[in-house]
Amino acid sequence: MEPGLQQAPQLHTEIISWFTANARDLPWRRPECSPWGVFVSEIMLQQTPVIRVLPVWQQWMERWPAPAALAAEPSGEAVRAWGRLGYPRRALRLHAAAAAMTERFNGSVPGTRDELLTLPGVGTYTAAAVASFAFGRRETVVDTNIRRVHARALSGKALPAPALNAAEMRLAVALLPDDDAASVAWNASVMELGALVCTARSPKCALCPVQRRCAWVAAGEPAPEYVPKGQTWAGTDRQVRGALMAVLRQAREPVPRKLLVGPPDLLAADGAAEDADPEPAALSKLHALRAPASQLERALAGLLADKLAEESDAGLQLPA
Repeated sequence: MEPGLQQAPQLHTEIISWFTANARDLPWRRPECSPWGVFVSEIMLQQTPVIRVLPVWQQWMERWPAPAALAAEPSGEAVRAWGRLGYPRRALRLHAAAAAMTERFNGSVPGTRDELLTLPGVGTYTAAAVASFAFGRRETVVDTNIRRVHARALSGKALPAPALNAAEMRLAVALLPDDDAASVAWNASVMELGALVCTARSPKCALCPVQRRCAWVAAGEPAPEYVPKGQTWAGTDRQVRGALMAVLRQAREPVPRKLLVGPPDLLAADGAAEDADPEPAALSKLHALRAPASQLERALAGLLADKLAEESDAGLQLPA
């Protein structure tokens, strides 16, 4: 047994009580939120902060309040509405999942983990989270925030392992309350504690409801066993892909390839930018990167391969 597991009942009580008093008022947590709203939030929140997700989620739910509404539109509209959330393949997965719900589940979000796993792009975390938060089922939900709280409070480590492992899952399963409602509250509470207090870089231990029970604090707050690698952005293919996507999202007509990958000085010289510029600001930002033609071509090929864009004789556009 993991040291400290005997304190699980106290951890449950103290962390859930803290959550009740301190949880953020997020629309997907409200009782009136539909399972579809919870599902959309879980996809959007992957690797994306709440503050960036909130306005996009609200716009999305106003436009597509149910899976069938999204499924009825081209997948390119989902990508366009995704805006600058990043990792836009998630928009395609949401669209594909909405289509599957419409075709196979009468336009509703399926209510069990196993059914959710049959949807395109839904993995074990999303299936467990939606089953728990949308349907009140007892499921083991494990995200980065939860893993960090478990690692510190129970295992005495500054950070969890670089990748989720079997030992962490066993610990999470052992910690989950037996009661359905308590398990849902526990999942949400530990996740919130990791997001607001037990953060990766500057944990606010003085505000933690279980500080006196924390194995990491008791051990003298040892340093991490590894240094997480930060993600670079400037000059990367991801930055170029994002700039290309910004042009396509704002364009309502196909964009000629030469506008996207041609040298900006030559485009201005031959008048191409004036003839067919889909969005001057977005196109200017793309070319301000001064990315080499090979990188532009590589990023564009990636967008086509990922079905985030399609090409015709007229040019490139979001998928129809």
